[in-house]
Amino acid sequence: MPKPKRPYRFWRRLARVLAAFIGLIVLLFLYLVWVSQVNPPDVQDKKSLSWQRQQPDSGLYTIGNSWLRHSSSGLYEMYVEGAPFERGVVNGKLSKELVQSQEDYFTAQINKMIPSHFYRQFLKYFIGFFNRKLVKNVIPEYKEEIYGVSQSASANYGYIGTPYQRILNYHSAHDIGHALQNLALVGCTSFGTWGSASADSTMIIGRNFDFYVGDDFARNKIVEFVNPSAGFKFMSVTWGGFVGVVSGMNEKGLTVTINAAKSDLPTGSATPVSLVAREILQYAGNIQQAVEVARRRKMFVSESFLVGSAADNKAVIIEKTPDSLEVYDPGRNSILCTNHFQSQGLGATSMNRQQERESASVYRYHRLTELLSGNGPNTVAKTVSILRDQKGIGGADIGTGNEKAVNQLIAHHSIVFEPQKLLVWVSTSPWQLGSYVAYDLKKVFSLAGMKKNQEISEAILTIPADSFMQTAQFKNFERFRVLKQRVMDGQTVNPDSLVILNPSYYHAYILAGDYLYKQKNYQRALNYYQQALTKEIATVPEKKHAEDRIEACKKRLAK
Repeated sequence: MPKPKRPYRFWRRLARVLAAFIGLIVLLFLYLVWVSQVNPPDVQDKKSLSWQRQQPDSGLYTIGNSWLRHSSSGLYEMYVEGAPFERGVVNGKLSKELVQSQEDYFTAQINKMIPSHFYRQFLKYFIGFFNRKLVKNVIPEYKEEIYGVSQSASANYGYIGTPYQRILNYHSAHDIGHALQNLALVGCTSFGTWGSASADSTMIIGRNFDFYVGDDFARNKIVEFVNPSAGFKFMSVTWGGFVGVVSGMNEKGLTVTINAAKSDLPTGSATPVSLVAREILQYAGNIQQAVEVARRRKMFVSESFLVGSAADNKAVIIEKTPDSLEVYDPGRNSILCTNHFQSQGLGATSMNRQQERESASVYRYHRLTELLSGNGPNTVAKTVSILRDQKGIGGADIGTGNEKAVNQLIAHHSIVFEPQKLLVWVSTSPWQLGSYVAYDLKKVFSLAGMKKNQEISEAILTIPADSFMQTAQFKNFERFRVLKQRVMDGQTVNPDSLVILNPSYYHAYILAGDYLYKQKNYQRALNYYQQALTKEIATVPEKKHAEDRIEACKKRLAK
């Protein structure tokens, strides 16, 4: 009797297993492609698509009553009105170049962070899967507005997705980066005073939006004034293609600013934080209404919403996680917010306690407390001075750009509100060092239908640029940033120059140490890591990195 052909059977079974595995991979790929598809909303009235942008005066662009201009301050200023889809279309047509350049900047940054084409394709479908429920968690009004804006999106990124899919997904970019990495680039600071804590007893709210994804991304800021067909008129600081809100005030004197808190790793998206803030600003006239809006929306990251209300003559913090919501009322005439929760319930969670121990949030909170208590009754000018402060606790020199400082020199924008007066000040570049330009909401909203280009800010209320920009320290910091980028890009630098240019900054020493460690120059790297530990290090993970590298250097030197 012939023996069975075992080798043949083995290879046949292996082929079957491989075929099944490949089949599963193909099915998974097809599933990811399917769930990443997003159908646009069904808009009945699309007559606005035929509207054309006009230029009635040099530097002024209009469509109907809506307009866009570039201020002498460097800020873009835009007024839009109407129903959701048409105001989105108008927004996109007026700011088409800004919408497209912003996507260029964003995509270039992603390509820089993820140079592999394969991994970028994988990321595309991962985000599609992650955001598979995003469209179900965005209210119809904002889907229509985003769809309108997307009509002006670039034609160069079809490989990423349709224009609507891309613009919609960009609204959750803050949340995804925050959730997946708990990035330090969302380490914002905000505070408010009123009553006896303010010099004239009226409310003052200040904030730094420390969201950094490259210098280009922060270049073209838009101060947008929106007159929607439903809800309240409002202003916000935004960028091309973005209809969410990160900092804003409405015509009722209600302000909203957002501060990231530590989050669990989510399994899928819900309503982007910026669209929750937008809905609060558009539909809430007081704190109670703001809380009601926040309560009915599900988010997939944790966030603090500092809400100031002229109607209530106070401010509170709405602390919201994917599972719960609490309102923190300090019970005094001032409020402070960094990146940890303060309410009795959410403040006691293990995740928040970890955030307090390991991040720069508590240190920055204490420095903010110190600045407010030592300044006397607050004014707008004093608020700006605090937002520009670069020192540590007790006025310590902790280096230029330290995350523990109120001013980390990475801010996309800084802003100050006077809600009862409907006045707002917006910083100009760089960061919060340029002048703060003032706007009167009552005046700006009266300029609907403007046909002659004119400055719309209140020149007499402008707060001058920070004199720090004239110092040698600032020039050294600019050179330090260039060298830091070269290190991150894998280019050749002189590591000594990093610390010479920013001698009090711990990160300069860690950068120099990491550079030398890669070159296997362990003795010099060791010296830099040891010096880093003598400085004010922002976070526990960064300190641990330096300590681990010290041990690694010693082991290699001992061989």
